[in-house]
Amino acid sequence: MAGIDDIFKGNIVTGLAIGVGVAILAPVIVPVLVSVGKPLAKSVIKSGILMYEKGRETVAELGEVFDDLVAEAKVELEGAGTATAAGAATAATQVQAAAAAPEAQAPQGDVA
Repeated sequence: MAGIDDIFKGNIVTGLAIGVGVAILAPVIVPVLVSVGKPLAKSVIKSGILMYEKGRETVAELGEVFDDLVAEAKVELEGAGTATAAGAATAATQVQAAAAAPEAQAPQGDVA
């Protein structure tokens, strides 16, 4: 496959013709490319800005959902801690009541 280097190496006249053609056509082609390229570049930039803003909104929403989940988990942990503490207190009260019960049921005055 012939590359650009091969075109210029083989014949100086071909290289000069291409150079002169580019020099002549450049003032015509460049404004056309600019007129097409500028709106295209602006639309690409606008799309990028819109995608960036949408991404920021999505990340903010995900952050809020995560914060809500963390808050719910903390409430559940506090509720479980309170329930565990209440259960432990109830168990301790029952143990104390059971320990005091035999003393209250001991026979009184039946010493014969």
